[in-house]
Amino acid sequence: MSNLVECVPNFSEGRDRTKIDAIVEAIGTGRDVCVLHVDSGDAANRTVVTFVGEADAVERAAFAGIETAVELIDMRTHRGTHPRIGATDVCPIVPIGETPMQDCIDIAQRLGERVSDQLGIPVYLYAEAARVDTRQSLPAIRQGEYEGLEAKLADPANGPDFGRPEFNARSGATVTGARRFLIAWNVNLDTKNVSIAKRIARKLRSSGERRSDGSRLPGRFRRLQGDGWYIDEFDRVQITFNILDYQTTPIARVYEACREEAAELGVTVTGSELVGLVPRDALMDAGRFYANLRGDDSRDAIEVAVDELGLGEIKPFEPEKRVIEMAYGASSFLGERLGTRL
Repeated sequence: MSNLVECVPNFSEGRDRTKIDAIVEAIGTGRDVCVLHVDSGDAANRTVVTFVGEADAVERAAFAGIETAVELIDMRTHRGTHPRIGATDVCPIVPIGETPMQDCIDIAQRLGERVSDQLGIPVYLYAEAARVDTRQSLPAIRQGEYEGLEAKLADPANGPDFGRPEFNARSGATVTGARRFLIAWNVNLDTKNVSIAKRIARKLRSSGERRSDGSRLPGRFRRLQGDGWYIDEFDRVQITFNILDYQTTPIARVYEACREEAAELGVTVTGSELVGLVPRDALMDAGRFYANLRGDDSRDAIEVAVDELGLGEIKPFEPEKRVIEMAYGASSFLGERLGTRL
């Protein structure tokens, strides 16, 4: 039996339900994978799909999703708040349990080569699959976004890892790679001033902010990416984060730092929003942190974390559907395959 892996492709369509459903159906239909979660955002105009399965099945399903996105999404008319460079912006492969990272790197490499060969899309490798250090960071590859991609590809230093350095106006480019679990998370502020969210992000994210002399002042946290945006459907701004290592950078500490920085700027953190799934121990750690802070350990740690982080402010947060291990456990598909490996 192959090892189990997770795949979390991000598609540049968050508004047209027919297109979203077609992409999800292409991933899940008859391919021996389990789609655990679909998260679409109107303002971001983006959909994040989380699915799992045995390595070979996930590889086939990922290609099917990318192929369908190529057919349905035209980047020439795409507008949204989230950075992106293509119809399938990024497609990471994540090991589950004892699955070796190398297995995920191999999947990403085969997938990238197939996407470029069969679909005519330039493909970049990132994170653990990156072939050069400068491509380990997804924001670095995305720099300039879709609108700057044609000029970027014209520079030999920015050539793709697979495919010709030719601009595909309809589909853009795709990034794939292998990484550990990442927590995608947005913190809500009671303001419409996006510059405040961006300022807080610069204070906290690892890359920090650029000084007037061109050097960089590092942020407060390691392994943290961040930016700010205004979300029209929520009528507020958010600080949007990727926590690349939630053990190094615990979610509760970042939330409290957001509160501190926001207070200094005269605004308030009102809650937060998780995108996709979250590991159980990340929420357990947050629950224990707040139980300690409040001097009350009588409640369930996950319940405490959900309340203290305001995870239900925008829409209800259901742990059984959003906590990775709970979602896995609820799946009869996975129950037959996981055994004690998770």
